[in-house]
Parts: sequence; C-alpha cells; structure tokens
Amino acid sequence: MPADASEARSSRISRRVGSIAESATLAVDAKAKSLKAAGRPVIGFGAGEPDFPSPDYVVEAAIEAASDPKSHHYSPAGGLPELKSAIAEKTKRDSGYEIDPSRIIVTNGGKQAVYETFATLLNPGDEVLVPSPFWTTYPEAIRLAGGVPVEVFAGPEQGYLVTTEQLEAATTSRTRVLVFVSPSNPTGAIYSEEQTRQIGQWAVSKGLWVVTDEIYEHLTYDGVPFTSIATAVPELDDSVVIVNGVAKTYAMTGWRVGWMIGPKDVIKGATNLQSHLSSNVSNVSQRAALAAVSGPLTAVEKMKESFDRRRKAMVEGLNAIEGVECPTPHGAFYAYADVRGLLGKDIAGSRPTTSAELATLILEEAEVAVVPGEAFGPSGFLRLSYALGDDDLAEGVSRLQDFLGQAK
Repeated sequence: MPADASEARSSRISRRVGSIAESATLAVDAKAKSLKAAGRPVIGFGAGEPDFPSPDYVVEAAIEAASDPKSHHYSPAGGLPELKSAIAEKTKRDSGYEIDPSRIIVTNGGKQAVYETFATLLNPGDEVLVPSPFWTTYPEAIRLAGGVPVEVFAGPEQGYLVTTEQLEAATTSRTRVLVFVSPSNPTGAIYSEEQTRQIGQWAVSKGLWVVTDEIYEHLTYDGVPFTSIATAVPELDDSVVIVNGVAKTYAMTGWRVGWMIGPKDVIKGATNLQSHLSSNVSNVSQRAALAAVSGPLTAVEKMKESFDRRRKAMVEGLNAIEGVECPTPHGAFYAYADVRGLLGKDIAGSRPTTSAELATLILEEAEVAVVPGEAFGPSGFLRLSYALGDDDLAEGVSRLQDFLGQAK
C-alpha cells in the first residue's frame, strides 16, 4: 500500500479539516475564562467583543419575533426579504453604495459570510493576497475553500498599511482575490480615501476580485473617516464582495447575523451553498438584526465614547513600558503592540523568544490574557482588545507594566 494511502486510512479526519488551526482569539478567550472559573483573577484582552448589552429595541424585536408563529418555520435560505431590503438601505446610508436586495445574502455571522465568499470565488490553487497583520480566520477560510493565502506584511513603520507596490510584488499568474480590510482587525489601521482608491484601481487593472470586510465601519476615531472601496472605485462593482454584520456595531456578537453583498451570480452561488450548509439564519435573530440596521446609530455612538477613552488609556499605558511600541489605532477596538524589543530578554527568570512564548508567560505569571502576533502574521506583536470595562483595563495594563517592566 502506498505511504500516502496508508496515512489517509490511519487518520480519523480529513487532511483539509485536520490542517485547520484553532481560532487563536477564541482559544485565548476560552483559556482566560477557564482560569477565571478556577478562581484566578485573569484580565482578558483576548476577545473582540463589546462589553455592552445589545440595544433594548433589538431585544424587544427578538421577543416579539419569538412569539410570532411565522418565526417557527423555514424561511428563504438567503435571508428574510425585509431584512435584505433594510441592509440595502443601511449600506446606501452608511457608505453611499447602492445595491439591489437581490445582491445580498444573510449569513450565520460574519465568519460564514467570509467562508462562503471564498468557497464561491476560489478554485483549487487560486492565490489570495492577504495583507498582514490579518484576522486569524481569513487564511483558514481560504485554505478550506482550496485556495492559497499569500501574506503581504506591513509593519508599524508604515502604519500597518500595505502599498500597491507590495501587492504587485506578491502577485502571480495564480492570483485571483485581494482581501481588503479597513478598519482593520487586529491593528485598528484605516486606509485613507486616496489609499483605498489607489488599491481598488490597482485591483481593477489586474482583473482581481476584491473581498472587503466592513464590519468595523462605524468604529473610527479622531475624525478619521471610513471609506468603502466599493464606493471609492465604482469600476469594482462587478468584482467586489462586501462582508459585514451586526456583531460589532450593535454589540450583537451572540446573535450570529452577517451578510454578503456581491454580484448576482456570486450571491446565487453562495445561496445555493448555504441552502445545503445551514438553510436560513435563525428567524428570531434576523428580526433582531432588522431592528438594528433599521434603527438609529445611537447605541454605537455611546459605545464609541467608551472605546475612545479606553483606546487612549491603553495606548498610553503600553507605550510607558520600555521595549513596547504601540501606534495609536484609529479604528475597531484593538491595540497592536510591537514587543520585539522584549524578546530574548530576561523576564521573571524566563527568556521568551517569540510573542507566543511571551503571551503564555504573561498569562501564567501576570494573569493577563493577550493574543500573540503569530495568530495574525509574523511573531513579535501582541493584540489587546480594549472592549472591556475601564477598571479591568486599568488593572490589566498596570499588571503588564509591573511584569514587563522587569525585562532586562
């Protein structure tokens, strides 16, 4: 028996699924919660989740939907027609991009939208340009769809923003898709309107698809505007897919409602996939999302006030640590700290040489949970979410200052 056949038979799961890495952000959050449950006072900077409840009117809409017998049965796999229409209106309101509801599919959260997009667009071996640092799910979703992620790294010296020159250098005859994310998870970086337009026009010139994740569109600070690449470059209309959802804007991470916007043939393909994968999104959650996207942005504005305050406190506190450099993020709710200056130094009797080792040491000794840069690209960085209470944030940063301040 050939060696590869023997290996395949001895494995209990497929190579494709076996090769998937666990979500690092969720793993860190789970570890932090496990330690808390065991009685340890862990401060968690891992999960990208607002610490606010969903708005009252969203909850009321869900209660009403749960009592309505219409919600107790199957609905169209691609989403409730009234929600798709509301998403179209919301998209026009927020980014100036006008689309017909037939170009929308409602998904079980943003992650399903991401996976279905790549599964619909990619053939085996197709390459996808993924600016790095990146959200940990993008490469795994690309691989699951048979594609090949190609990382294009931009460090803090360029504001974590890639250039068209870098993208050009990474492009091959197999390149099919560019991932474009602004505001960014994990760095909080935002591309200017001019940078966005330049990258979009470059993608058009190369005949590439652009997949843009706009889930942090409303979380921007310091007067820095959000620019949708679909609006900035109208020529992309037939080759752009937007993924979005209610999770971050409305503190609705647990409701699991996202969506894709794209050309009709792509949305049709994704809808066919979803009809077999999961059928319709929970009708109760869809009705809650309808209330959210149709309602005011008051809730996010209140959250932003808190996020902005915490953002400033976290960046100031991290930059007070010798060996740590943290650019000020202008979007989302993450700080992405450069800790390369700490690697190889003695910290409480240990000498971490990677950010993964450093993150483990911080959790074990300082009881602070952070996500290492390896989850998002190269080693040497830590991501910290500031979507947690002010007191916990202050305590967590203080612990980091005390612990990392020992480095020598």
